Amino acid sequence: MSPSPARRLLRRTGALLAAAPLLAAPALLSGAPPAQAAAPATAAAAATGTSTVDVAVNELSPNAPADGDTLTVKGKVTNNGRQTVTDAHIGLRVGMSYSGRSAVDEAAKNKTGGTPDGAEVASKYAKKFARLKPGASQDFTLSVPVKALNLSADGVYQISAALMGQTAAAPYQQTLGIQRTFLPWQPDAAGTKTKTTVLWPLISETGLTAETGTNETQTAVFGNDDLAEEIAPGGRLQQMLALGSALDVTWVIDPDLLASVDAMTEAYKVKGANGRLTSGKHQAVAKEWLKDLQTAVQDQKVVTLPFADPDLASLAHNGTKVAGSLSHLKDATDAAVSTVDTILHVTPDASYAWPAEGAVDRDIVKVATSAGASKIIARSDSLSETDSLPYTPSAARPIGGGTTAVVADARLSTAFQGDMTGAENSTLAVQEFLAQSLMLDRQTDRQRSVLIAPQRTPSASQAQTMAKAVGVLQGGTWTQSQSLSATASAKPDSGATTRVPSARAYPSKLRKQELPQAAFEQIQATQRELENFKVVLTDESRVVTPFGRAVDREMSTSWRGRTAASDGFRTGVSEYLSGLTDQVSLIDKSEVKLSGRSATIPVSVQNNLWQDVDHLKLRLTSDNGTRLKIGDGSSQDQEVTITSGHSQSVKFTTTAKATGPVWVYAQLFTEDNQPYGKQIAFQVDVTEVTPTVMLVIAGGVLLLVLAGFRMYTQRKRAAAEKAGEPAPDAPEDDPESAAQEEPEGGSASAARADVPQQPSDPMADTASESTAPSGTGERVDR
Repeated sequence: MSPSPARRLLRRTGALLAAAPLLAAPALLSGAPPAQAAAPATAAAAATGTSTVDVAVNELSPNAPADGDTLTVKGKVTNNGRQTVTDAHIGLRVGMSYSGRSAVDEAAKNKTGGTPDGAEVASKYAKKFARLKPGASQDFTLSVPVKALNLSADGVYQISAALMGQTAAAPYQQTLGIQRTFLPWQPDAAGTKTKTTVLWPLISETGLTAETGTNETQTAVFGNDDLAEEIAPGGRLQQMLALGSALDVTWVIDPDLLASVDAMTEAYKVKGANGRLTSGKHQAVAKEWLKDLQTAVQDQKVVTLPFADPDLASLAHNGTKVAGSLSHLKDATDAAVSTVDTILHVTPDASYAWPAEGAVDRDIVKVATSAGASKIIARSDSLSETDSLPYTPSAARPIGGGTTAVVADARLSTAFQGDMTGAENSTLAVQEFLAQSLMLDRQTDRQRSVLIAPQRTPSASQAQTMAKAVGVLQGGTWTQSQSLSATASAKPDSGATTRVPSARAYPSKLRKQELPQAAFEQIQATQRELENFKVVLTDESRVVTPFGRAVDREMSTSWRGRTAASDGFRTGVSEYLSGLTDQVSLIDKSEVKLSGRSATIPVSVQNNLWQDVDHLKLRLTSDNGTRLKIGDGSSQDQEVTITSGHSQSVKFTTTAKATGPVWVYAQLFTEDNQPYGKQIAFQVDVTEVTPTVMLVIAGGVLLLVLAGFRMYTQRKRAAAEKAGEPAPDAPEDDPESAAQEEPEGGSASAARADVPQQPSDPMADTASESTAPSGTGERVDR
């Protein structure tokens, strides 16, 4: 017979009650809340999760322990929940070792939360907290002998700091916070060490402008004083120099940085936002930084980038569409070698090209090699490997045309791109970097060469983190340092990728940061104006050098992501050059009135530059060569040479064939017949001069001569009569002679003073020049 419903219900209830302790036991053992803890409201459940308490691991030392060491972990716990945590403690847990680099990648995505891995190290090493109120923080230090971690085989282990405790809503021991990281374990020297090259870039944003002082030394003008802050004690570049000097690295230098700091060692100016110039005050800082750098690179291999670090990808994708753009890359490469040699007194290696973020395609390789580069620094996420190799191959591999790609490891190269200002992020980044390096070494027994190429301009905190990781790596047991040249010439792996991707595969994120085609068109316009300007100068080096380097800076990789600043810099260079060009110009003329068939027309040229100009010619052209000839035709050229701060009047002979206005144009040209400056235009108004008018003018002149002769004879007769002599040729009854006699009671001179002056009386030869503005036109006589 089947049991009654009441009896069946009683049996089920008893079974559940009996099983409850067994079901709860695993949960308690693992630190998870028992089933009945899920009954409270959802709001309380949020306070019992593994994110209730934030666990920050701010220091882990040694980063790669050896036998006999004591592992010390320092950090801070913060209660982010709404309830007080009681009866808590934090301890270390050691998980299983990882199987490969991909496993490390996955683990790095789950640094917090979830169920703790591995068993907790002996409780005597734990740190206890009686109470941790909401929002409260407490520091902790855990010191555990390495032998207590029970590490077995060499490899990378997960290590975590987990906090156990309870709250009023969940009054049982549970995991309330956890922070995971990596612990590399290679106590003895590896059988085959990975040869590792670390690039150490000294690159900065463009600061120098094209503007210079008019003095002999051409005082440099900076757009801001940011560079002074970077090289000052504690600044980014000062930190990069100090940290790199203590490491075995390959220096990669932008010569523009050297030229800028060198300019700061002398008097320099800084242009403010309002355009006003102020004197720079950081000469001592600049001298100290350069001295330290010269010491650091002595007997070291220095790799130089082309001057101002041109954006190779922008040139390849947009610059090649503008004729002449590639020539700037070769000029920048040539300038780089001489700059480094002059300032650092070392001969740099200019055979390397380094595209932005190591991203390459066939067009970029073609552009880079056009300037003489034979080795391209790429990155493995651009020149990616196929699945044919079970390990990371050596960095060098041939890509055709005698060019070698030196491929940096993407994981190691990008390990320090995040925010490293906090101790926690910095510590975790170092441990992940070391973990990836050790896992790479353990992939195979083959000897390999690996390149680490970090971001171009690390911040001060990124540089400090990077230096710490590289220092541990170079003092470790699984790698050995190697120069870049040795890595580039190492024997490549036969299965490594050698096929360069097409331009279509270039990352869209990076393509959006490129200089547009319009930027290169503006650069070329500036270059054309510079070429036109320099030929008229007696000392072209004072202009060609600063503007040539400014053109290099216009193509700099540092403009990526800074469109407005890039546009402003190019416009500033163009406007300043145009302002200098306009200092040699024609002076405007008003309408010229030409009375006669031939006359001379003057045209004035002024030079407000601080140096003489020559190799110029002035061309005056008639709009109607039939009515008004200039020289022997419709136009005439005359050479022009003007000293500094002066003007010159150039005279042209003209011949009129008909009356009326004719437009005339004046334009300066260079010797190669290129227009220079602005053209001016003015009208020449030719007035008619007929034979009748000429006769009238001749008659008037004759009357003036006769009147003068008559006055002469009259005065001579009067003088003779006064002396008692008969007046020559004067009849006694001549009424005019009688009129000239001296009146009673006065002298002859007094009588003449009362007579109005005649038009024929002599006057001054030259009237005083008027300083008032000229009228609507000027008259040019024959």
